Amino acid sequence: MPRRPADAAAAERTPQARLAEAGLHGVIGYQLAQASIVTTQVFAAAVGKKSRLRPVEYTMLALIDANPEVTARQLARGLAVTPPNIAVWIERLQSRGLVLRSRSRTDARLQHIRVSAMGAKLVREATKRLQDGEAAVLAALSLAERAMLIELLHKVALARKRAVDVSR
Repeated sequence: MPRRPADAAAAERTPQARLAEAGLHGVIGYQLAQASIVTTQVFAAAVGKKSRLRPVEYTMLALIDANPEVTARQLARGLAVTPPNIAVWIERLQSRGLVLRSRSRTDARLQHIRVSAMGAKLVREATKRLQDGEAAVLAALSLAERAMLIELLHKVALARKRAVDVSR
């Protein structure tokens, strides 16, 4: 079997432990998981400690801010988590004064959720810190590459319904 050039073999190693990735190098899910390690570290440093928010709480807060009067069911579906888990996280955000709940005027079974003024301020500040942290860590990517990466990841996320259909 022909040997690969040394630089190609080096490119197919994990960043920290320098483990050979073998067939994993071409697996998108594996590369997403590796990239997630980086973004999780950025989140912890830029947002988590300062804001006392977990990634899912930040995401929920940002989605609620962008979708006033959203329901818990919509959030659960959008984040692919169970309604009981969403209820716990909404309760945590509400207990911190970051979100407000109100009964639907048309369906008493539904509660609409919106960010409070404090929640809106926190999510704006956290988003700015997160974007600045990502820009610093991903400085090796040009602005065009970052935009392309975001677009490609969004396309992967849009494949979620097809992924569910494949599993049936």
